[in-house]
Amino acid sequence: MEIKKVTAMYLSCTGTTKKIVEYVAKNVAERLSAEYEVFDFSLPAARKPTLLYSEDELVICGTPVYAGRVPNLFLPYLKEKIKGGGALAVPIVLFGNRNFDDALAELRDILAGDGFYPLAAGAFVGEHSFSRVLGAGRPDAADFAKADELAALIADRIANKESLEAGLPALAAVPGASPQDKYYTPRDRHGKAIDIRKVKPKTSDACAAAAGCRICADICPLGAIDFDDPSKVTGICMKCGACVKRCPENAKYYDDEGYIYHKTELEEIYARRAESTIY
Repeated sequence: MEIKKVTAMYLSCTGTTKKIVEYVAKNVAERLSAEYEVFDFSLPAARKPTLLYSEDELVICGTPVYAGRVPNLFLPYLKEKIKGGGALAVPIVLFGNRNFDDALAELRDILAGDGFYPLAAGAFVGEHSFSRVLGAGRPDAADFAKADELAALIADRIANKESLEAGLPALAAVPGASPQDKYYTPRDRHGKAIDIRKVKPKTSDACAAAAGCRICADICPLGAIDFDDPSKVTGICMKCGACVKRCPENAKYYDDEGYIYHKTELEEIYARRAESTIY
């Protein structure tokens, strides 16, 4: 089987998914002597065209993990605007040092439903969107070493002509429920659910909007921040951390009591090092 083009496709709000997906895709493209392409669908404008792929292509597709799943606000795009056309695919998820739960199985199933053939997969650790402590510095050297292993595995499976003579191998087997039926629910130590779905970031006086800075509005994956007044969040906030972590003045923050409690709980309970895995 000859793969002519390898595409790194991803949603990456704070940059960690981008790092891993591009690294794996470029590595595989070099191993296969194939064309390399990047498609970042993090911003609304990128999600308008329908994408069409074919049997001589490979797509490395990555998303962050939110509540143990693929971000639900992006499901319509992933399911309706991307057409696999028999192309091979590798789902990759980035999780914030807690767990990826059903997200990898869900992304694999979505890609299969789009007409792709997922033949390998990976779950990698990145700094948590809520925190600068949880998963800090991830992905790191060990994670990229695991990404090298995944690239080698992908290239080997594509090159293994004997197994392909009788048809493609089975879909990549990954942990998680299929179909998926629930999302991770934040709870305090007494078991009480914490609902932060409607929480939105605040803006301090350090904001440089008056000087022309509109970075937060430009990078919001949902286009939810008012460009004329970046202190206003007029749409849904998915708590991706893009505006908080990428503000040059550190002017964006959350002060919701439930959000802060959940963030603190995560940092305390999941301080151990979670490992990246490939399948």
